[in-house]
Amino acid sequence: MKDFKINRRKFLGQASCAGLGYTTLMSTLCNFKAMNAASIMNSSVIGSGDYKALVCLMFSGGGDSFNMLVPRSDAEYNEYATTRSNMALSQDSLLTINPNNSQGMEFGVHPAMTNMQGMFESGRMAFVPNVGSLIAPITKTQYFDGSGQVPLGLFSHSDQQQHWQTSLPQSRSAVGWGGKIADLLEAANQNQTISMNISLGGSNTFQTGNNTVEYAINPYNGSSGIVGYQGQWQFNELRTAAIDNIVDANYQDMFKQAYVDVIKTSRDGHIMFSNAIDNVTPFNTQFSDNELSQSFHMIAKTIAARTDLDMSRQIFFINYGGWDHHDEVLNAMQDMMTEVDNAIGEFYSALDEISMSDCVTTFGISEFGRTLTSNGNGTDHAWGGNMFVVGDGVIGKDLYGDFPSLELDNPLEVGGGVLIPTTSADEYFAELALWYGVPKSDLPLIFPNIGNFYDITSAENPIGFMTT
Repeated sequence: MKDFKINRRKFLGQASCAGLGYTTLMSTLCNFKAMNAASIMNSSVIGSGDYKALVCLMFSGGGDSFNMLVPRSDAEYNEYATTRSNMALSQDSLLTINPNNSQGMEFGVHPAMTNMQGMFESGRMAFVPNVGSLIAPITKTQYFDGSGQVPLGLFSHSDQQQHWQTSLPQSRSAVGWGGKIADLLEAANQNQTISMNISLGGSNTFQTGNNTVEYAINPYNGSSGIVGYQGQWQFNELRTAAIDNIVDANYQDMFKQAYVDVIKTSRDGHIMFSNAIDNVTPFNTQFSDNELSQSFHMIAKTIAARTDLDMSRQIFFINYGGWDHHDEVLNAMQDMMTEVDNAIGEFYSALDEISMSDCVTTFGISEFGRTLTSNGNGTDHAWGGNMFVVGDGVIGKDLYGDFPSLELDNPLEVGGGVLIPTTSADEYFAELALWYGVPKSDLPLIFPNIGNFYDITSAENPIGFMTT
């Protein structure tokens, strides 16, 4: 019964906001939402005619991010190597980075991250160490005596993937924070046929709002339309005419009309998206022939088509799975980080070609970090992990937040190399939301726990890694 209510509300909300207007209530709700977004567009938060996009890259499975960002200075590296044992990267294999806020330490990145090393050093990338899902700040003592609030299903893939996408670690929800942002700012886009939220990873919680669903596209082919529609064979011509006759008709039954309008929007959106992508001038940048790079390639083409699509704000989602490395973590990470590094390097090279690198921020998420300790040939589920943010809107070449001690039994380590996060996912996400155009006053609507970590009346940003 609960699922039925959620689906019914989403269905009716989308149908009414698509222009059905069958009830005064639904029309009024949509008008209020449009007025809210319009007021934001007219404010200093979002300037006239500008464009911004967020690209969420999810490392599903739990990336071993303490092998992405590693201390290089002797004392801290020795601590790292002792704790990580056979999971430690060699000190001389690390690619040196020189953060402005080094915290008195030297750092390196995974040897596969050659492009990202260069992006960090040039100020286009930053790291946020030891981020995790938190309801409120919690100490080691509170964790063990039960007096602190711990996220629901702390070491569960499904729960933590959901929490990172919803920013509600105390409960299970089907509404994501990217969806809530789209609900709020939907009217910022002239195009109301194609969703603000575009997924290269299929259906997902992150981009699902109360009135928003993702527009799912294919990394290689873009939008997928009705099979045979507008095909050249005579049978497909007949099929196209029949579909148009059905979809373009008016129905007295409101539910039939609602259903048909959804199909019509899908048809029109496919045609619109495909035509816009087809008009994009090919990039000089060559993208690798794998799904991750092609996903970024399709996003770059969509951004290049932003004017034809009448888009001022877009949120993209990529789900890159396979990071649950309980075994063979070193070999697997070498291969997978090479793909990530190439894809991000290619993406920003393409964005440079169209002068959009300052308008697009790519950020990493993963349901949890992994244990600092080895399980023999891999690592297990943990809590806090290191995240990266890329783009010319990032105040780069820096670490934001405290890099933790990697020594076992330190004040943040709760056993087995599991670290309590020192920066909440809420702060991380709120920083991105503010850059995107969400007013501070609306942050609690999207991130209900933000008040436990950040005063929205503050003149400062939650963390400070994004330009304002």
